[in-house]
Amino acid sequence: MEIDDFIQKSRDAEPFSREELVEMLSFPSDSPESYALMAEANRISKELTDNKAEIHAQFALNLAPCSGNCSFCSFAKKNGIFQQETEISVDDAVSSAQQFEQDGANAIFIMTTAKYSFGKFIENSQEVRKKLRPETTLIANIGDQSLENAKKLKETGFAGVYHALRLREGIDSNLSPENRKTSIQNFQEAGLGVGTCVEPIGPEHTPEEIAELILFTGSFNPSYSGAARRISIPGTEMASLGMISELRMSQIVAVTRIGVSRRVMGNCTHEPCTLGSLAGANLFWAEVGANPRDVKERTEEGRGESVKSCRNIFNESGWDIWGRPSRYYGHHA
Repeated sequence: MEIDDFIQKSRDAEPFSREELVEMLSFPSDSPESYALMAEANRISKELTDNKAEIHAQFALNLAPCSGNCSFCSFAKKNGIFQQETEISVDDAVSSAQQFEQDGANAIFIMTTAKYSFGKFIENSQEVRKKLRPETTLIANIGDQSLENAKKLKETGFAGVYHALRLREGIDSNLSPENRKTSIQNFQEAGLGVGTCVEPIGPEHTPEEIAELILFTGSFNPSYSGAARRISIPGTEMASLGMISELRMSQIVAVTRIGVSRRVMGNCTHEPCTLGSLAGANLFWAEVGANPRDVKERTEEGRGESVKSCRNIFNESGWDIWGRPSRYYGHHA
Protein backbone atom coordinates (compact mmCIF):
# COMPACT_ATOMS: atom_id res chain seq x y z
CA MET A 1 0.00 0.00 0.00
CA GLU A 2 1.01 3.61 -0.53
CA ILE A 3 1.33 5.81 2.53
CA ASP A 4 -1.77 7.78 1.50
CA ASP A 5 -3.73 4.51 1.53
CA PHE A 6 -2.56 3.75 5.09
CA ILE A 7 -3.51 7.23 6.26
CA GLN A 8 -6.93 7.07 4.62
CA LYS A 9 -7.61 3.66 6.12
CA SER A 10 -6.66 5.06 9.52
CA ARG A 11 -8.89 8.11 9.00
CA ASP A 12 -11.73 5.69 8.27
CA ALA A 13 -10.89 3.87 11.55
CA GLU A 14 -10.61 0.54 9.75
CA PRO A 15 -8.68 -2.34 11.36
CA PHE A 16 -5.23 -3.15 10.01
CA SER A 17 -3.96 -6.64 9.22
CA ARG A 18 -0.70 -8.10 10.47
CA GLU A 19 0.78 -7.67 7.01
CA GLU A 20 -0.18 -4.01 6.90
CA LEU A 21 1.34 -3.38 10.32
CA VAL A 22 4.53 -5.10 9.18
CA GLU A 23 4.65 -2.84 6.14
CA MET A 24 4.25 0.29 8.28
CA LEU A 25 6.92 -0.92 10.69
CA SER A 26 9.27 -1.62 7.79
CA PHE A 27 9.49 1.95 6.50
CA PRO A 28 12.84 3.56 7.38
CA SER A 29 12.36 5.47 10.62
CA ASP A 30 13.74 8.63 9.03
CA SER A 31 11.40 8.65 6.03
CA PRO A 32 8.44 10.75 4.89
CA GLU A 33 6.23 7.67 5.33
CA SER A 34 7.18 7.23 8.99
CA TYR A 35 6.72 10.93 9.72
CA ALA A 36 3.28 10.78 8.12
CA LEU A 37 2.36 7.85 10.37
CA MET A 38 3.61 9.74 13.43
CA ALA A 39 1.50 12.75 12.50
CA GLU A 40 -1.57 10.56 12.04
CA ALA A 41 -1.01 8.82 15.38
CA ASN A 42 -0.60 12.19 17.06
CA ARG A 43 -3.90 13.32 15.52
CA ILE A 44 -5.69 10.21 16.80
CA SER A 45 -4.32 10.50 20.34
CA LYS A 46 -5.16 14.18 20.63
CA GLU A 47 -8.63 13.66 19.21
CA LEU A 48 -9.41 10.83 21.64
CA THR A 49 -8.21 12.78 24.67
CA ASP A 50 -9.11 16.35 23.72
CA ASN A 51 -5.36 17.05 23.68
CA LYS A 52 -4.93 16.10 27.35
CA ALA A 53 -2.19 13.60 28.17
CA GLU A 54 -1.74 11.71 31.43
CA ILE A 55 1.21 11.23 33.77
CA HIS A 56 1.25 8.11 35.91
CA ALA A 57 3.75 7.67 38.73
CA GLN A 58 5.37 4.55 40.14
CA PHE A 59 7.29 3.62 43.26
CA ALA A 60 8.70 0.22 44.26
CA LEU A 61 8.15 -1.59 47.55
CA ASN A 62 11.30 -3.66 47.13
CA LEU A 63 14.52 -4.18 45.24
CA ALA A 64 15.86 -7.72 44.92
CA PRO A 65 17.74 -10.15 42.66
CA CYS A 66 14.81 -11.80 40.88
CA SER A 67 14.55 -15.42 39.74
CA GLY A 68 12.34 -14.37 36.84
CA ASN A 69 15.70 -13.63 35.21
CA CYS A 70 14.42 -11.35 32.47
CA SER A 71 17.63 -10.71 30.53
CA PHE A 72 16.68 -7.08 29.91
CA CYS A 73 16.04 -6.29 33.60
CA SER A 74 18.45 -4.91 36.18
CA PHE A 75 16.66 -6.98 38.84
CA ALA A 76 17.50 -10.29 37.11
CA LYS A 77 19.53 -12.48 39.46
CA LYS A 78 21.78 -13.60 36.60
CA ASN A 79 22.68 -10.01 35.71
CA GLY A 80 24.26 -9.46 39.11
CA ILE A 81 23.40 -5.77 39.35
CA PHE A 82 21.73 -5.98 42.75
CA GLN A 83 22.98 -8.57 45.24
CA GLN A 84 20.67 -8.14 48.24
CA GLU A 85 16.99 -7.52 48.83
CA THR A 86 15.90 -4.25 50.36
CA GLU A 87 12.38 -3.05 51.17
CA ILE A 88 10.96 0.36 51.94
CA SER A 89 8.88 0.92 55.07
CA VAL A 90 5.12 1.32 54.99
CA ASP A 91 5.61 4.95 56.04
CA ASP A 92 7.94 5.53 53.08
CA ALA A 93 5.44 3.87 50.75
CA VAL A 94 2.66 6.13 51.99
CA SER A 95 4.94 9.16 51.70
CA SER A 96 5.86 8.36 48.08
CA ALA A 97 2.21 7.83 47.13
CA GLN A 98 1.09 11.05 48.83
CA GLN A 99 3.87 13.02 47.14
CA PHE A 100 2.79 11.73 43.72
CA GLU A 101 -0.81 12.60 44.55
CA GLN A 102 0.26 16.11 45.58
CA ASP A 103 2.33 16.47 42.38
CA GLY A 104 -0.77 15.78 40.31
CA ALA A 105 -0.13 12.27 38.99
CA ASN A 106 -3.23 10.85 37.28
CA ALA A 107 -2.56 7.36 38.66
CA ILE A 108 -0.18 5.88 41.24
CA PHE A 109 1.51 2.53 40.64
CA ILE A 110 2.90 0.24 43.33
CA MET A 111 5.57 -2.09 41.92
CA THR A 112 7.42 -5.14 43.25
CA THR A 113 9.70 -7.80 41.84
CA ALA A 114 7.93 -10.89 40.49
CA LYS A 115 8.43 -13.09 43.57
CA TYR A 116 7.49 -10.55 46.25
CA SER A 117 5.04 -11.89 48.86
CA PHE A 118 1.50 -11.24 47.67
CA GLY A 119 0.22 -11.11 51.24
CA LYS A 120 2.76 -8.44 52.14
CA PHE A 121 1.89 -6.54 48.97
CA ILE A 122 -1.77 -6.45 49.98
CA GLU A 123 -0.97 -5.38 53.55
CA ASN A 124 1.24 -2.51 52.42
CA SER A 125 -1.16 -1.48 49.69
CA GLN A 126 -4.05 -1.31 52.15
CA GLU A 127 -2.10 1.20 54.21
CA VAL A 128 -1.31 3.27 51.14
CA ARG A 129 -4.92 3.16 49.94
CA LYS A 130 -6.21 4.41 53.30
CA LYS A 131 -3.95 7.47 53.17
CA LEU A 132 -4.87 8.56 49.64
CA ARG A 133 -7.95 10.42 48.47
CA PRO A 134 -10.77 7.99 47.62
CA GLU A 135 -10.83 9.11 43.98
CA THR A 136 -7.07 8.62 43.43
CA THR A 137 -6.39 5.85 40.90
CA LEU A 138 -4.20 3.09 42.36
CA ILE A 139 -2.55 0.54 40.07
CA ALA A 140 -0.56 -2.65 40.79
CA ASN A 141 2.56 -3.65 38.87
CA ILE A 142 3.34 -7.17 40.12
CA GLY A 143 3.89 -10.71 38.87
CA ASP A 144 1.43 -13.26 37.49
CA GLN A 145 -1.59 -13.86 39.72
CA SER A 146 -4.49 -16.25 40.18
CA LEU A 147 -8.10 -15.12 39.83
CA GLU A 148 -8.43 -15.26 43.63
CA ASN A 149 -5.51 -12.88 44.06
CA ALA A 150 -6.81 -10.64 41.29
CA LYS A 151 -10.08 -10.29 43.20
CA LYS A 152 -8.11 -9.38 46.34
CA LEU A 153 -6.41 -6.59 44.41
CA LYS A 154 -9.81 -5.25 43.43
CA GLU A 155 -11.07 -5.50 47.02
CA THR A 156 -7.98 -3.63 48.25
CA GLY A 157 -8.92 -0.66 46.11
CA PHE A 158 -6.84 -1.10 42.97
CA ALA A 159 -8.49 0.14 39.78
CA GLY A 160 -6.16 -1.86 37.58
CA VAL A 161 -2.80 -3.42 36.90
CA TYR A 162 0.06 -3.10 34.47
CA HIS A 163 0.80 -6.43 32.83
CA ALA A 164 2.52 -7.21 29.55
CA LEU A 165 3.42 -10.18 27.43
CA ARG A 166 6.93 -9.07 26.59
CA LEU A 167 8.77 -9.66 23.33
CA ARG A 168 10.33 -13.15 23.31
CA GLU A 169 8.74 -13.98 26.65
CA GLY A 170 10.00 -17.36 27.83
CA ILE A 171 13.19 -16.94 25.76
CA ASP A 172 14.60 -13.73 27.22
CA SER A 173 12.92 -14.51 30.57
CA ASN A 174 12.11 -17.51 32.78
CA LEU A 175 8.45 -16.55 32.75
CA SER A 176 5.72 -18.43 30.92
CA PRO A 177 3.95 -16.62 28.06
CA GLU A 178 0.81 -18.59 28.82
CA ASN A 179 0.89 -17.55 32.46
CA ARG A 180 1.20 -13.92 31.39
CA LYS A 181 -1.88 -14.26 29.18
CA THR A 182 -3.83 -16.11 31.88
CA SER A 183 -3.01 -13.41 34.42
CA ILE A 184 -4.36 -10.74 32.08
CA GLN A 185 -7.60 -12.72 31.80
CA ASN A 186 -7.75 -13.12 35.60
CA PHE A 187 -7.25 -9.41 36.19
CA GLN A 188 -9.99 -8.46 33.76
CA GLU A 189 -12.38 -11.09 35.11
CA ALA A 190 -11.85 -9.57 38.57
CA GLY A 191 -12.92 -6.17 37.22
CA LEU A 192 -9.48 -4.62 36.95
CA GLY A 193 -8.35 -2.57 33.99
CA VAL A 194 -5.15 -3.86 32.38
CA GLY A 195 -2.63 -1.46 30.92
CA THR A 196 -0.05 -3.02 28.63
CA CYS A 197 2.71 -2.22 26.15
CA VAL A 198 4.78 -3.58 23.26
CA GLU A 199 8.09 -3.92 25.07
CA PRO A 200 11.05 -4.06 25.57
CA ILE A 201 11.98 -3.46 21.93
CA GLY A 202 15.55 -4.03 20.77
CA PRO A 203 17.30 -3.92 17.39
CA GLU A 204 16.94 -7.69 17.04
CA HIS A 205 13.14 -7.66 17.08
CA THR A 206 11.59 -7.99 13.63
CA PRO A 207 8.62 -6.05 12.25
CA GLU A 208 6.74 -9.37 12.24
CA GLU A 209 7.31 -9.92 15.97
CA ILE A 210 6.34 -6.36 16.80
CA ALA A 211 3.20 -6.50 14.62
CA GLU A 212 2.04 -9.69 16.33
CA LEU A 213 2.45 -8.10 19.74
CA ILE A 214 0.62 -4.95 18.65
CA LEU A 215 -2.31 -7.13 17.62
CA PHE A 216 -2.16 -9.05 20.90
CA THR A 217 -2.14 -5.90 23.03
CA GLY A 218 -5.17 -4.61 21.19
CA SER A 219 -7.03 -7.92 21.36
CA PHE A 220 -8.21 -7.68 24.98
CA ASN A 221 -9.37 -4.03 25.06
CA PRO A 222 -6.64 -2.80 27.42
CA SER A 223 -6.71 0.44 29.35
CA TYR A 224 -3.85 1.53 27.11
CA SER A 225 -1.25 0.03 24.82
CA GLY A 226 1.90 1.66 23.46
CA ALA A 227 5.56 0.88 22.90
CA ALA A 228 8.82 1.12 24.82
CA ARG A 229 12.41 0.41 23.88
CA ARG A 230 14.79 -1.77 25.85
CA ILE A 231 17.25 0.21 27.92
CA SER A 232 20.67 -1.47 27.92
CA ILE A 233 21.91 -2.50 31.35
CA PRO A 234 25.70 -2.02 31.34
CA GLY A 235 27.73 -5.19 31.75
CA THR A 236 24.90 -7.57 30.82
CA GLU A 237 24.89 -10.01 27.94
CA MET A 238 21.89 -8.32 26.33
CA ALA A 239 23.62 -4.93 26.35
CA SER A 240 25.79 -6.13 23.46
CA LEU A 241 22.69 -6.17 21.24
CA GLY A 242 22.40 -2.39 21.53
CA MET A 243 19.35 -0.14 21.63
CA ILE A 244 16.95 1.23 19.08
CA SER A 245 16.84 5.01 18.67
CA GLU A 246 14.11 7.23 20.09
CA LEU A 247 13.09 7.84 16.48
CA ARG A 248 12.56 4.12 15.83
CA MET A 249 10.70 3.77 19.11
CA SER A 250 8.48 6.70 18.14
CA GLN A 251 7.71 5.09 14.80
CA ILE A 252 6.57 1.95 16.66
CA VAL A 253 4.55 4.06 19.13
CA ALA A 254 2.77 5.58 16.13
CA VAL A 255 2.07 2.25 14.42
CA THR A 256 0.76 0.87 17.71
CA ARG A 257 -1.65 3.79 18.06
CA ILE A 258 -2.83 3.37 14.48
CA GLY A 259 -3.12 -0.41 14.82
CA VAL A 260 -5.10 -0.51 18.09
CA SER A 261 -8.84 0.14 18.30
CA ARG A 262 -10.02 3.69 19.02
CA ARG A 263 -11.88 2.23 22.01
CA VAL A 264 -8.44 2.28 23.66
CA MET A 265 -7.81 5.91 24.60
CA GLY A 266 -4.32 5.53 26.06
CA ASN A 267 -1.06 5.08 24.14
CA CYS A 268 2.07 5.00 26.29
CA THR A 269 5.79 5.19 25.74
CA HIS A 270 8.76 4.81 28.04
CA GLU A 271 11.05 6.46 28.77
CA PRO A 272 9.43 9.89 28.36
CA CYS A 273 10.61 11.85 25.32
CA THR A 274 9.34 14.61 23.08
CA LEU A 275 9.61 12.44 19.98
CA GLY A 276 7.31 9.86 21.54
CA SER A 277 4.73 12.47 22.49
CA LEU A 278 4.81 13.86 18.95
CA ALA A 279 4.18 10.34 17.63
CA GLY A 280 0.96 9.70 19.54
CA ALA A 281 2.07 8.88 23.08
CA ASN A 282 -0.34 10.36 25.61
CA LEU A 283 0.98 8.60 28.71
CA PHE A 284 4.34 8.92 30.50
CA TRP A 285 5.59 7.59 33.84
CA ALA A 286 7.38 9.32 36.68
CA GLU A 287 9.38 6.98 38.92
CA VAL A 288 11.09 6.82 42.30
CA GLY A 289 12.89 3.97 44.04
CA ALA A 290 13.83 0.77 42.26
CA ASN A 291 13.58 0.72 38.46
CA PRO A 292 14.20 -2.34 36.23
CA ARG A 293 15.95 -0.13 33.65
CA ASP A 294 18.33 1.53 36.09
CA VAL A 295 21.44 0.45 38.00
CA LYS A 296 20.85 2.99 40.78
CA GLU A 297 18.82 1.90 43.79
CA ARG A 298 16.94 5.20 43.68
CA THR A 299 16.03 5.90 40.09
CA GLU A 300 15.19 9.53 40.88
CA GLU A 301 18.96 9.91 41.10
CA GLY A 302 19.35 8.19 37.71
CA ARG A 303 16.99 7.55 34.82
CA GLY A 304 13.71 8.30 36.57
CA GLU A 305 11.63 11.32 35.60
CA SER A 306 9.43 13.35 37.96
CA VAL A 307 5.81 14.31 37.42
CA LYS A 308 7.01 17.86 36.77
CA SER A 309 9.60 16.84 34.16
CA CYS A 310 7.04 14.62 32.39
CA ARG A 311 4.64 17.56 32.32
CA ASN A 312 7.35 19.75 30.82
CA ILE A 313 8.09 17.20 28.07
CA PHE A 314 4.42 17.01 27.14
CA ASN A 315 4.08 20.79 27.18
CA GLU A 316 7.07 21.13 24.86
CA SER A 317 5.18 18.92 22.40
CA GLY A 318 1.93 20.89 22.51
CA TRP A 319 0.09 18.67 25.00
CA ASP A 320 -2.01 19.78 27.96
CA ILE A 321 -2.34 17.52 31.02
CA TRP A 322 -5.53 15.88 32.25
CA GLY A 323 -6.24 17.35 35.69
CA ARG A 324 -8.19 14.56 37.36
CA PRO A 325 -7.81 10.81 38.08
CA SER A 326 -6.94 8.68 35.08
CA ARG A 327 -9.51 8.22 32.35
CA TYR A 328 -7.61 5.26 30.93
CA TYR A 329 -8.41 2.92 33.79
CA GLY A 330 -11.65 4.66 34.70
CA HIS A 331 -13.77 2.98 32.04
CA HIS A 332 -12.81 -0.42 33.47
CA ALA A 333 -13.20 0.40 37.17
